[in-house]
Parts: sequence; structure tokens; C-alpha cells
Amino acid sequence: MVSDRLPYSPESMKKSGTTLNSQQTTPMNEQPDPSWKPEEQRGVQPFALVKYFSFTSLSVILVASFVLTWSFSDNARDTMLNRSESYSRMFAENLNRQVFHSFVIPTVIRFGRIALSDETQFELLDQMVHNITRGMNIEAVTIFDSRENIVSYSTDAALVGKKNIGGIEYKKALTGESTSLLISNGSMLNLLPGASPMFCTLKTYVPFRQERRVGDRSGEIMGVILVVKDLSEDLEAVVSLQLRVMLLSLTVMGILFAVLSAIVIRANRIMEARAEERRELEQQLHEAQRLAVLGSMIASVSHEIKNPLGIVRSTAEILGKRLAKLAPGNEHLAKIIVDEITRLDGIVREFLDFARPKTPTKTSGSFNRLVHRLSLFMNVEFSDKHIELIDELDPELPECAMDEDQIYQVLLNIVFNAIHAMPEGGKLTVRTFTGPEGLSLAITDTGSGMPPEKLEQIFIPFFTDKNRGTGLGLAITKNIV
Repeated sequence: MVSDRLPYSPESMKKSGTTLNSQQTTPMNEQPDPSWKPEEQRGVQPFALVKYFSFTSLSVILVASFVLTWSFSDNARDTMLNRSESYSRMFAENLNRQVFHSFVIPTVIRFGRIALSDETQFELLDQMVHNITRGMNIEAVTIFDSRENIVSYSTDAALVGKKNIGGIEYKKALTGESTSLLISNGSMLNLLPGASPMFCTLKTYVPFRQERRVGDRSGEIMGVILVVKDLSEDLEAVVSLQLRVMLLSLTVMGILFAVLSAIVIRANRIMEARAEERRELEQQLHEAQRLAVLGSMIASVSHEIKNPLGIVRSTAEILGKRLAKLAPGNEHLAKIIVDEITRLDGIVREFLDFARPKTPTKTSGSFNRLVHRLSLFMNVEFSDKHIELIDELDPELPECAMDEDQIYQVLLNIVFNAIHAMPEGGKLTVRTFTGPEGLSLAITDTGSGMPPEKLEQIFIPFFTDKNRGTGLGLAITKNIV
């Protein structure tokens, strides 16, 4: 498409339906830049920070979540154990006081001695212990004899009379040291449906002493009191809290991870865009430098070739006239020379047009007038190639400022490409109209078309698929536009 704003690019040619099919891949004297690649092949190397950040931050978030959760749960377990142990010791001391003042002393006064094998004494003690432990979540209370490791009393009747079940904690209690033993089995896996229930039991061994006065437990050790407390519900509550904290931590850190990832991905895209822009600028600079050197060389060489070609052509024309008189039938030899020199002269003109573009001389011009001029000039060519020219010209199209000669050259170059794209003939449509971007000229052919990878390269100088082409036609067209 060509307009007064001249939006000329591969993209605009796609939109207008223009098919430029003659600029392909056969270089004439110079190969295209080997470092050049189509846009989809070049690409941008992925910014490694995204992958690095993703895996690193995810690992840190997981580790931090587990560390936070486990530290919290361990602290909760320790707090639960310490408080339960303190509670059990206070309960054992209170039990010690109640038993000593309400059972031992009255029993000694009444019976003369303590004999728990006596059913009456056992029932009195058992009733007292049950009254004290009622509503206190105490699973069992056991009293060991101080003379031997034997159970003298227990709320669990099956333990009464058993020996050597106190263990090392019993021995420590006989020395006056209170100890606690936590037996538990529970984790978040126990919260799953169908999993075994968790349990937690705290055993506290406290020396059973005589009290000389209320609150003074400094007397002789009479035995060992074992208080067994069931902490299963407390443990389940701690584990449930641990799970909730972990899920909350993962949720919060997951949101943080998503936000940071979005920021980094955005930064990555900006950096990729800037890197791609820098590459394009470097490529354009390299191309401009290369074309500047190439243009200077072409201009010098073409100027030196053009004058000798003119002399050779004049000589060949004179030689042809003489051959027609002296050796009839051989004048075609001179014509071959003239034709080839004409072709070479056209190539040299293209080189000069590319190397030294003309300064536009703008006057009032008309797209419709250019199309009529093209139709008259190319009429014989269209007929020979079996191409039907269809002109759809807007009769009310106004004139605009343009260099008619250069725009006409643009029109010719595009039409020649369309002709080469239709070797078996076809339809060539030229349309003028007033579009949203101004006065426009659209060219459409019914040729074979062009793959996208070649369309990306049509404006590269010397890039052609014609055996005898220079690959400068569309490069000159682009320079003019």
C-alpha cells in the first residue's frame, strides 16, 4: 500500500493484499548477512532470574514455613508439658498432704499402722483419692512402697501388688527428686481419616513424704506417688493448631511468592524488550554501516562502468547496421550485444539508484494518473504474460504532494514483482481509495504468494530468487517510500 503518509512495510503490504513474490534467496554478487535470522528464529534468551527466583524463593518459603511451624509446635508441646508437669506435681503434693493428714494419721491412730492389704484401709484410701481426682482429668494414681518397688495402691486395680514396674523414675523419687516421663505418639498424619488416634500420657513421679506441719514436706519418704495424666486431647489440639499454622504460613507466603513472581516476570519482560531493542538498534547500525560502504563502492564502480557501456552499445548498433549490408542474416549477433548491454545498463542504473537516491521533488500528483500511465506502458507486457489488469480507481480521489517519478518507480517495481509471481498468468488489481491513513494505493495479484520467512527478508539488498535479478528493486522501493 502506498499513500500520502506512505505506511510502507511488510505488515502494510500484508494488510493491503500486495504480494511481493520476486525477492527470494538467490544473491547476485554478495551473500546476505549470515548473522541475520528471521524474528521467530532469533528470539531472546530467557532471563535466568525468573527461574532462579522461582525455585529459590519457593524453597525458602517451604523451609521457612516448616521451620516456623515446627518451632511453634515444639514450643507449644514444651509449654503443654511444663504446665502439665507443674500441675501434676502440685496435684501430687496436694494428694500427699490430703492422704497424710486425712488418711495416714487417722489410720495410724485407729489401727496402729498402715496396712493397705486391709480391705477397710484400702477402701478408705481409694475413696479419698477418687474424691480428690474427680473432674481433674487424672487417668490413674499409683502409690509405691518405699521399702521395695511394689505397688501398694492404684486406682487401676490390675496394678496393685505388681513389683518392679517403677523403673529409674521410682528410684529417683526415693532420693527426693521429682521426675516426669512423657509418652506420646501423634503427628499431622493422625488427623487423616482412617488414621490411628493419637495418644499422649504424662507420668509424674513424686516422693510421698511425711509432713511435720502443713506445707512442710521435709519429712521421711514413705513411698512414691505416680500421677498418670492423659494429654491426648491437648496433643491433638496442638497438632491441629500446628496444621492450621502451616497452612496459613503456606497461604501467606504463597501470596507473597505470587506477588514477587509477578514483579520479577514484569521486570524480566521489560529487560527482554530493552535487550531486543538494543539488538535491533545494533543490527540497524551494522546494516547502515555496511550499506554506506557498499553504496559508496557501487557508486564508484557503476560510474566507471556506465560510460564504457554507452560506447560499446553505440559501437554495436553501428556494427549491426554494417552487418545488415555486408553480411545479411548476421545482424542478430549485434542485436544480442545491444540487448545484453541494455540489460547491464539497467542493472547499473539500479545500483546508482540504490547508492545515490534522488532527493524528492514534490509537486501536485495523482495516484489515478500514475495507474493510467502504468497501464499504457505495461499493456504489451500484460498481454504477453496473459495478465488481466483490473483498475478500481476512485474517481473523486484528490491530488496530493508527491514526487510522481519516484512513486511511479515504486509502482513499477511492485507490479514487476507481481508479474514474476504469476508466470502462468492471472489477475492484477490496482485500487485507489481514501482510507483512515489518507490517500492509498493497493496492489493485489493472484500469484503464488510468499512464505512468512521470506517476507521478512524482501527489503534486504541483493536478496532475490530471480536468476538474473539484482535483488535491489524492493530495497530501492523502500528507500523511496
